Amino acid sequence: MEFCDSQNIIYNIKIMNQFYSDSIFWIETDKVKPNPYQPRHEFDEAKLKDLSDSIRQYGILQPLVVTRKEIYKEDGGLAVEYELISGERRLRASKLAGLSQVPVIIRNSEENDRLKLELAIIENLQREDLNPVDRARAFQRLVDEFNFKHIEIGQKVGKSREYVSNTLRILALPEAMLNGLSEGKISEGHTRPLLMLTGRPQEQEVLFKEIIFRKMTVREAESIARKIASERARKKEYAPDPEIAELEEKLTQSLGTRVHIEKQETGGKIRIDFFSNEDLRAILDMIESNKQKVAFAGGFSEPRKSPSEMLDRNLTKADKSQEDLIETASIPTSPATDGNPAEISAVATPIDDRPKEEKESQENEDLYSVKNFTV
Repeated sequence: MEFCDSQNIIYNIKIMNQFYSDSIFWIETDKVKPNPYQPRHEFDEAKLKDLSDSIRQYGILQPLVVTRKEIYKEDGGLAVEYELISGERRLRASKLAGLSQVPVIIRNSEENDRLKLELAIIENLQREDLNPVDRARAFQRLVDEFNFKHIEIGQKVGKSREYVSNTLRILALPEAMLNGLSEGKISEGHTRPLLMLTGRPQEQEVLFKEIIFRKMTVREAESIARKIASERARKKEYAPDPEIAELEEKLTQSLGTRVHIEKQETGGKIRIDFFSNEDLRAILDMIESNKQKVAFAGGFSEPRKSPSEMLDRNLTKADKSQEDLIETASIPTSPATDGNPAEISAVATPIDDRPKEEKESQENEDLYSVKNFTV
């Protein structure tokens, strides 16, 4: 007899669960508690106001989904609450509209926390009104709390594994950039070039600010990030020069933009980064202004020489030994006196075994030498 009663109870519970799942009930709004697994953290107040106006005029067209919870009171009584699974925007808008009751579908209380989170995420994804940061954090909760794999999350939400993995990568950005993404200051596409600079926080922050200030496209931001990333890879191949690094830092602070010095075997290159023509003009004005200040203060001991003049000076230094040889080979004379011709000193003249072309070249140079002119 007891066995039959137990069977009847189990059967009745199944019938009630089926009844709850298929039926719509009207319950008080203050008895519906928010879903603790709600992935959405921000609600647009203007859109909520529009939805509340629509609900006030047409009612709630789609019921909320809840689970039933029985809570024992201290006095021994029993209270009933309902925990929201999906429909928080409709619940908030209903309260704004002044509704005292809302239509709900009651799922059985055996629904686990994972299913609550799944349903909340899927509902929001189907409407595609979750911002990228909330979506990434919801995916991360599925991974951390329920050990979901990326491919399993993709199957649940109808997306590829790559989509899930790329979404989760967003969370590697600093909090300020995540806030900018949530607020719509940058797009989800802008996170790709920013993530390329994860190992360079200063450049990453500068690029983030430039994207907002100059309203850069994703392609423009990617181009800049790619150049910086490739430079980082190239620098790893060579041991850093402390002196060059110090000069780069000084130039960067002086010009207000990133400066890179590429040292080569002889000489090198200086590269100055700029983001627009206005930046370039400002940098050139700053260089010209500093140049004039130094010149006015007497900072230059001699006028700056052009590249061709510098080359001539280097060639002159290289040939100094040859000129010394010519001066030694000159025949000195003693001064002439009245009635006495100048006497020639006995000097051993070295043998000149230079090629004919070199001799002629030297003769042409000596033709215009200051030694051949008399005052």
